[in-house]
Amino acid sequence: MTMTMTMTNSFRPSRRQLLRYSAGISLAGTSVSFAPRAFAGHTQASELAFDHTHTHEKISLIYAMDGQYMPTALDRLNHFLRDHYTGTVGTMDPSLFDILHRILLTLDARQPFQVISGYRSAATNGRLRKTGGGGVAKRSLHMDGKAIDIRLPGVPLAELRDAALSLKAGGVGFYPRDRFIHVDTGRVRHWGA
Repeated sequence: MTMTMTMTNSFRPSRRQLLRYSAGISLAGTSVSFAPRAFAGHTQASELAFDHTHTHEKISLIYAMDGQYMPTALDRLNHFLRDHYTGTVGTMDPSLFDILHRILLTLDARQPFQVISGYRSAATNGRLRKTGGGGVAKRSLHMDGKAIDIRLPGVPLAELRDAALSLKAGGVGFYPRDRFIHVDTGRVRHWGA
C-alpha cells in the first residue's frame, strides 16, 4: 500500500491537519511512503532547498514529481550533501528528503535548511570521533547516507526538534549548544537536552 502526502498551490494542509494525519498513520502501524501526490488533477512536486554551512553552496530543486523520485535531482543532492571534509560523494536515502519535506509542511516553512553535515565517509567519521569532543557515533547513520544535521533559520531549534519528533519517522537528536538537530531514517528514537 502506498500513501502519499504533499501540497499544491490549491491545497495546503494546516499544521493541525498534518499532525492529525501523522498521528493516524502512527496508529495504523502501516508502512507509508510520503512521496508527492496529485490533488484534484494538479501535478504535484516535492521541493527542498539547502544552504551548506561549510561549503557555502546553495541548492533548491524538485526531488520528486507525482510520487516518483527524480534520479537527476537525487544525484545533485548526493553531490551537494557529500562529505565536506574529503569530497567523497555517498548515496543519500531518499526517504530522508521526504522527512525533511514533511518537517517543512508541519512548520508551514519555505526557507532553506542550513546543512551542518550530510554524508560522512568512514575515515571522516573516525577522525571526528577522535578529535570531535563527542556526539559522533562509531557506526553513524551519516556513513550510510541516512542522516543529516540541520537547522532552519527563523525557527527556534526546539520547535524544529518538536516538528521532527511529531512525525515519528526516525531518529531525532537535539544539540542546542551546537545549534542543530540531527534527523535520520533509522528506528524511531530521540536524544539530547
